[in-house]
Amino acid sequence: MKYMKRLCVIAFIALLAACSSSQDKAAKAQKGAYEAQESVANQRLELIDKYQKCVKDAGEDQQKIDACESYLKAAEALK
Repeated sequence: MKYMKRLCVIAFIALLAACSSSQDKAAKAQKGAYEAQESVANQRLELIDKYQKCVKDAGEDQQKIDACESYLKAAEALK
């Protein structure tokens, strides 16, 4: 009987350990996804800032404004 109780306790502990590790993996994966989304959002903001500065610096020169469009297109590509 003692053997059976010990076996049940060990099986229960193993089951709990297996369940928690999958939850930990899911939490890590979700954290990684959030960090990736945050990184993309930050890159988009930087590109938009560069675009706005480029347009401001270009003034009335349409060729320079057209050249600034690459920043805007790159930001849109990150959606």
